[in-house]
Amino acid sequence: MGPRPFSRTCPPSPSRSPSSSRREGRVRRRQLAVTLAACAVVGVATLASMAAAQRWVRIEPNVAYDARFTFVRLRYQVYGRSGWEFDYPAMERNFMTVLDEMTAIAPHTRESNILDMDDPELLKYPIAYLSEPGNWLPDSSEAAGLRTWLAKGGFLIVDDFFGRQWDTFERSMRRVLPEARIVPLDVSHPIFDAFFRITTLEGMRHPSARSYEARYLGIYEDNDPERRLQVIINYNNDIGDYMEWSGDGWYPVNLSNDAYKLATNYLIYGLTH
Repeated sequence: MGPRPFSRTCPPSPSRSPSSSRREGRVRRRQLAVTLAACAVVGVATLASMAAAQRWVRIEPNVAYDARFTFVRLRYQVYGRSGWEFDYPAMERNFMTVLDEMTAIAPHTRESNILDMDDPELLKYPIAYLSEPGNWLPDSSEAAGLRTWLAKGGFLIVDDFFGRQWDTFERSMRRVLPEARIVPLDVSHPIFDAFFRITTLEGMRHPSARSYEARYLGIYEDNDPERRLQVIINYNNDIGDYMEWSGDGWYPVNLSNDAYKLATNYLIYGLTH
């Protein structure tokens, strides 16, 4: 999604002296109401313009498979709404640049791929990213394609949804893996120590829903905790947005850093399991 600053400050209301009349108080309350309304309009207009810019993002050509690590984003039908393309392509480029500097993976840093879930090309890539699954409604072909990819060793990172959007995601995931159990993960899971040692999962929240604490869940292969995770789920969180805007000052540095740590750990886990 577009950047969502942590706070917007509207002009303060004028101070009232003890001798102010009731009439002055009513005038000032009306002035305050007008000011707050103006702030709301400006805020909505700003977010709307950023959302529009995101919707009209140019989709770049995929890079041909060459055995180098390539970030893969999954595309799905949204029937007039946006979703799968949020944070593209800045998030991919920022993340791959950090990954290139921090590890020996040597990924494509400027190029990334967008693939449909039923595209046979997906089988060439070990890791894929699914954004905004609250808008995801897979058809039978997409569900079957993703199921096959997961069964052949694919690792799915799910990100950028919150609140009641869970219901849509869960229903859609059931179409892909009907018998799967979605289980909560705590900080002791190996995925949180795959590269960076993460000692707490507290503190992060979805930028658009900060009343919700981030939760981390997973799906194990054959529902067996002794086997690998097939899916990692960032619920009430949006690490993609934190990475996309990490160089623009929209979010505190510690949150962007935490997003990069989580994303790196997910990727390393997916490549080694």
